[in-house]
Amino acid sequence: MTEKTAVTPATHPAPPARFSHGVRKGNLLQVAGQVGFLPHVEGRPPTPAGPTLREQTLQTLENVRSVLEEGGATWDDVMMIRVYLTDTGHFAELNELYNAYFEEQALKAPPAARTTVYVGLPAGLLIEIDALAVLG
Repeated sequence: MTEKTAVTPATHPAPPARFSHGVRKGNLLQVAGQVGFLPHVEGRPPTPAGPTLREQTLQTLENVRSVLEEGGATWDDVMMIRVYLTDTGHFAELNELYNAYFEEQALKAPPAARTTVYVGLPAGLLIEIDALAVLG
């Protein structure tokens, strides 16, 4: 049986509760919900990339990418992306940012499936994203 392994990039602080930033088992890699915090600096509390949807979305996608890479995956391995937004009015802007980001990634595989839902997040956070990758 394949062992389950926690995946934590050096850019990420220890999670605030008992969970992993990512978990890999066999050829599956599940990335936990990531938010737009800047890379971890020892002694500094988690800090959002900025107050705007643009700043937080781009940082959130980079945080997901960091977990993917640490787990041996790329965006081309991602099958499913779930996006959690706090404001329905952000949907069109999210799509513009999302499309531009993935155009820059120059993916070789078809894009992942995506679900977007609206939720409450801690004060100041506008977006959270998780992903499921299948390697090999």
